[in-house]
Amino acid sequence: MGKTISEKIFSQAAGKDVRAGEYVFARIDRAMIHDITGPLAIKAFKEIAGENGKVWNSSRIIIAFDHQVPADSVIAAENHKMLRRFAEEQGILNYDVYEGIAHQVMVEKGHVLPGMVVVGADSHTCMYGALGAFATGIGSTDMGAVFALGKLWFRVPETIRFEINGSLPRRVYSKDVILKIIGTIGADGANYKAAEFAGSAVERMSMSQRFTMTNMAIEMGAKTGIIEPDRETERYLKKAGVDGSLEEWEWLRSDEDAEYFRKLEMDISDLEPQVAVPHKVDNVVPVSEVEGTKADQVFIGSCTNGRYEDLEIAAEILKGEKVARGTRLIVIPASRAEYMKALREGLIDVFVEAGAIVEFPSCGPCMGGSFGLIASGEVSVSTSNRNFIGRQGSPEGRVYLVSPATAAATAIYGEITDPRKV
Repeated sequence: MGKTISEKIFSQAAGKDVRAGEYVFARIDRAMIHDITGPLAIKAFKEIAGENGKVWNSSRIIIAFDHQVPADSVIAAENHKMLRRFAEEQGILNYDVYEGIAHQVMVEKGHVLPGMVVVGADSHTCMYGALGAFATGIGSTDMGAVFALGKLWFRVPETIRFEINGSLPRRVYSKDVILKIIGTIGADGANYKAAEFAGSAVERMSMSQRFTMTNMAIEMGAKTGIIEPDRETERYLKKAGVDGSLEEWEWLRSDEDAEYFRKLEMDISDLEPQVAVPHKVDNVVPVSEVEGTKADQVFIGSCTNGRYEDLEIAAEILKGEKVARGTRLIVIPASRAEYMKALREGLIDVFVEAGAIVEFPSCGPCMGGSFGLIASGEVSVSTSNRNFIGRQGSPEGRVYLVSPATAAATAIYGEITDPRKV
């Protein structure tokens, strides 16, 4: 019997042949913390290793500040200060407030390679699986153990393979595909499973669109989202400054006779834009069912849809248009690099001229604890990944999740709008 790509990665990390369902003490290749989860991870590490203990390998740990940047409270400032001191003492690479959202920084700076086991103290770490790595979010206490040992216990997950075929219709994107999948399988439909995305449609997706898919794997309970590496992966990594080729890296792929927990097939040729309706990510409907819903705020950004390609999609719709009166549009690129590219290509001009507020790369409204929050009774139409109660501000507010195209069209009309009609 063959193996899935996830089983192969864990076999390497455990140093022995393993299968889904087995428990392994696996080697960690990269670990990431940010300004919210980092302080707790460091506290746990010091409880294990002592106040003056050293991390297992400082070159494999990355820190980035993204949730509360610049510091929006004295508490946030103190956390930043503590993380800076820890990074300096331990010799850890700290991107601080300068580069953007941790997940985007991790992939664009070349910290993730095919075949790696990567953990992050954030649930959307699963995004990195688009590069053919097994990437997953862990708790801060577990991260403290990783800092001390460089290993962590895992149950090797079973895999659900999603075969996605067909061609994306006009103004329908991978965000619509992943929302459709989550709506079909449910918020707990892939609990502790590896969500493996494959098929002709995935093969034709850019890396940006693939990141959107794997980023939201956690929203159906998956341990990770993963896509087999190919030439698109190679092109992306070379652009990120990584030397070598797929032949030299761990070019792991699932075997044809691999055993899957489940296989699901989907043809996206007739897919229409999708919307996740409050207050659950799996409460997904076609845009036609919620058209006309008034939008007080539109947010284009986050680790899900804040890359240049997403901004370009939105700018193409917004060019020459104005944000509707009574609606606020917030645009936040995912990283400094994506921001600079959008700036050079004139996209920021388009947003500002349309009436948008453009912010420096950060999580922004997505985590509901910094800026751009909504009030009671208000509606946010957002390209982010969660629409839970209170996610973007008041627990009496409502969040609808959409693609960048649907968000841009909504900003123009001030109500949820099918982007194909613009």
